[in-house]
Amino acid sequence: MLGSPLLLSFAVATLATLLSLALGVMVACVLFYGGHADALQPRPTRARLVEFLDSLLSLPLVLPPTVLGYYLLTLLGRHSPLGRAFEAVTGSPLTFTPAAAVLAVMVSALPAIARSTRAALREVDPLYFRAAASLGATAWRALWTVGLPLCRKQVAAAAMLAFARALGDFGVTLMVAGDIPGYTQTASLAVYDAVQAGREQDALRLIVPLSLMALLLMYGVGRLQDVERPR
Repeated sequence: MLGSPLLLSFAVATLATLLSLALGVMVACVLFYGGHADALQPRPTRARLVEFLDSLLSLPLVLPPTVLGYYLLTLLGRHSPLGRAFEAVTGSPLTFTPAAAVLAVMVSALPAIARSTRAALREVDPLYFRAAASLGATAWRALWTVGLPLCRKQVAAAAMLAFARALGDFGVTLMVAGDIPGYTQTASLAVYDAVQAGREQDALRLIVPLSLMALLLMYGVGRLQDVERPR
């Protein structure tokens, strides 16, 4: 059933968003504290190393999809250490598989979650962290039990944007996972193929649900962002 481009897109986008959410929140927390978990209140994160890591994390937002896809193809290909290790364990290459599609859209979606989470944490009043510290909470415990719950709506909005981005990814997925009908062909790729072949009805059958989903996601993001941020 996942041979359907639409269902495959939803499965890939869902898994990639969940992975990006877990990793993105963790990265945001590390950047927020400047890499020092023993700080009991938010530190200025303008240190050169932290800002360099933040810039590196942001590259997928500005790099052309083909360039990002090339980097991933080089990193995950059969001749790379990661590619050889994956093939040794599973018996099959990593690239040009549904797993590669998940990784491709995950890399594209991760920066949106990490940057939004970090920005939301920086909006939290430091008094909350000081209050948690006065009750004996460590920096990380204060962050996870006080800071992140206060930012939950902003993080949820970022996750929805990441899902929308993952659902519509084209260039990176094409480079890393290919366009194999019934296997790695997502809805975006199927729309392109249908338009190129003059099959407009087939394209519309995919375009309409994708557009409706994008509209619902953006409406949800707007509702979540239309709340008072923690002060």
